[in-house]
Amino acid sequence: MIVALLNQKGGVGKTTLALHLAGAWAGTGRRTLVVDADPQGSALDWSGQRSRERLARSFAVVGLARDMLHRELPDIACGYDRVVIDGPPRVTGIARSALLAADLVLIPVTPSPFDGWASAEMLRLLGEARVFRPDLPARLLLNRCAARTVIARETAEALAEHDPPALVARVGQRIAFADTARSGRLVHEVPAGLVAAGEIAAVAAEIDGLAA
Repeated sequence: MIVALLNQKGGVGKTTLALHLAGAWAGTGRRTLVVDADPQGSALDWSGQRSRERLARSFAVVGLARDMLHRELPDIACGYDRVVIDGPPRVTGIARSALLAADLVLIPVTPSPFDGWASAEMLRLLGEARVFRPDLPARLLLNRCAARTVIARETAEALAEHDPPALVARVGQRIAFADTARSGRLVHEVPAGLVAAGEIAAVAAEIDGLAA
């Protein structure tokens, strides 16, 4: 299964979510690959930091920030149970290619009206891809969601009837994500990240349910 995390807006947490979903799936014994399709190479930087910290690797990270990704990825992905594409912001050619490669498109959004407007471009690209792949499934993922706030509740209610729909599981605004990123770790590897790790596991499990 190839899951592409895409949004033309930067700063919505695509790389963080991609790495942590990969870690969750690898933790259940699935052979997992992260494809860094962002020219900024943040996932590759994280992987390099993990190597410098001499931490064990549970999944592979490769760079493939090219607009022919959909043609190259099948050979690279052979033998993996889960492939997670960390897509770029504002690079339309690569985003289109990732849409053609994906089995599921995951669009991270934060509880902000500005994010909703910025995601409109991503939804337009999704619509274009569905001309060629009408059955391509997609889901919104509410990320960096502060608990018990009015805007988070209103955003979740608005997304309930959205097309594409939102996942039931959501990810909170957790300091643990930023703290672990600097050391090449994942939240499930530190005691302070247990709540965040549970949220990621819930997202991974819901995606697994869509694939069943």
